[in-house]
Amino acid sequence: MSGEPVNTLPGIGPVTQRWLDEAGIGTIDALKTIGAVEAYCRLKFMFPRNVTLNALYGLEAALRGCHWADLPPDVKAVLQEEAKGIDRALRKGPETRCNLR
Repeated sequence: MSGEPVNTLPGIGPVTQRWLDEAGIGTIDALKTIGAVEAYCRLKFMFPRNVTLNALYGLEAALRGCHWADLPPDVKAVLQEEAKGIDRALRKGPETRCNLR
């Protein structure tokens, strides 16, 4: 693993790096430790109008070392379901935000 900034991974640009830094996920080590779904969950909570499903695809692809468009369809399907669950929980309000899983 690496203590390098997340933006050294493919597909992570300056905006995503800034969001990840603000969420306390500024290094490759931190992202690998929590995974793409949990990182997306934190970003979606912090920046609900700015963070989209493409961010989740991008995070997962970065961890896999590929472009988000090259993620296998079954992986995208799982990520879509995860994102829907997170979106539902965030819409329900504060009582569910702490128990997203």
